[in-house]
Amino acid sequence: MTRPSLDRRHLIAALLATGTVTLMPRATKAAPADPMSPEAVLFDPEIPVLGNPKGDVTIAEFFDYQCPYCKKAHPDVARLMREDGNIRHVMKDWPVFGPASVLAARLTLAAGKHYARAQAALMATPGHLTPDQVEDILARAGFDVAALKRAYEADRARIEGILKRNNQQAEGFGLMGTPAYLVGTVLFPGVVAAADMKRAVAAARTR
Repeated sequence: MTRPSLDRRHLIAALLATGTVTLMPRATKAAPADPMSPEAVLFDPEIPVLGNPKGDVTIAEFFDYQCPYCKKAHPDVARLMREDGNIRHVMKDWPVFGPASVLAARLTLAAGKHYARAQAALMATPGHLTPDQVEDILARAGFDVAALKRAYEADRARIEGILKRNNQQAEGFGLMGTPAYLVGTVLFPGVVAAADMKRAVAAARTR
């Protein structure tokens, strides 16, 4: 079955890929007005980027800190980032598992330049989380949780805007849950085997 692909104007999961697509110019200062435009999904300047920020292929990952499949796949995706060295890994926090997930997303986004450390600590913890566990994990990772909460309050509008856009994009794709990956211009709902992810990255480089 042909997987959904980027449309020049919108990203709709129900559409079938109809050919190669040229991305719009990247946003540089502010989040794009249309949350479903290619630059908003792949190059939103407010979304954390792991891997190589200047990589030639983008993997946008919709994930939740309580999703067991996200956590199981996380080491494989991280390994691919390290081995390849030329992939932008765009982290789409999509907290769909309740209050603990929302808290985790808010606090990690509030961590700013330390997002990767906060994200790694939470993703390395198996199973579901309570809000208290989220705070404890971040504290053990070296964060001042009270300071993270203050940072969130000071930056609430921007962080909530990120989460709102991520949710709009997930719904626009018709996603039913996490994880989901956009590799270049092709959407992969659900877990992707490591070998399949490598092939998807290679294919993205040919478009």
